[in-house]
Amino acid sequence: LRSMLKKVFIHSFLICVCQSWMFGQTAELEQLINGLQAKYNKLSSLSADFTQIYNAPGQRTRRESGHLLLKKPGKMRWDYTTPEAKLFLSDGKWLYEYVAAERYASRSPVKESGDLRAPFAFLLGRGNLRRDFKRIEFAQESPVRAGDKVLRMIPKRAADFKELVLEIEPATLQIARLTLVESGGARSDFLFSNVRENAPAGEAQFVCGAVDREKNIL
Repeated sequence: LRSMLKKVFIHSFLICVCQSWMFGQTAELEQLINGLQAKYNKLSSLSADFTQIYNAPGQRTRRESGHLLLKKPGKMRWDYTTPEAKLFLSDGKWLYEYVAAERYASRSPVKESGDLRAPFAFLLGRGNLRRDFKRIEFAQESPVRAGDKVLRMIPKRAADFKELVLEIEPATLQIARLTLVESGGARSDFLFSNVRENAPAGEAQFVCGAVDREKNIL
C-alpha cells in the first residue's frame, strides 16, 4: 500500500510540475507575441546589416550579405555587397531586383511576388501575427545566440513558405534572425546585426530608376 501511495504521489507531483511548466510557457509565449506586435506597429523604420544563408536539398549552401533598410508602409531596400553587388527594392507597390554586373532589372507587383523577402513587410505594420498565422509556438531548434527565444509560426493562407521562424532577444524584442522554410525543404536564414530602430530613411532611397521594358535595364 505504501509503495502504491508513493507512486500515486510521484505521478500527481509530476502532473502538477508539467502543468505549471506548460502554463509558464503559454504565458511567456503570449507576452512575446503581444510585445512583438506592439513594438513593430510603432516603428516607422528599421535598418540592419544582414547575412542571408540559403540551403536547399541537393544544392550547395549560398551565403550573401549586405545592408537592409525598411520603412513603413511596406518599403524595403536590400543592398547586397557580397559576393556580388545587387539591389532589391520595394516602393510598397512594386518589387524590383537589379544585378549590377549584368545591368539587368526585373519588376513585379508586390501582391503577385513570390520573393522570399516580401514577408519582411510585417515588421513595419503590414501584418498581424495572430491574424496571419494559424499556429505560433516555441521552436524546437536552438537559438543562434545564447539566451534568445525562437518562435515557429505556421501561416494561415497558402504561401511561398511553409513556416516562419523568428529568433528574438527577449529583453528588447529585437529580431536577431528570421528564417523562411519552403514547402520543398529549402531554407533561407537572415541573420541581423547593427540593428537601428527608427533609422533615417528618405523617400529617395526607395525610388527605382525607369526600367527599359525591352532590355530590362535601369
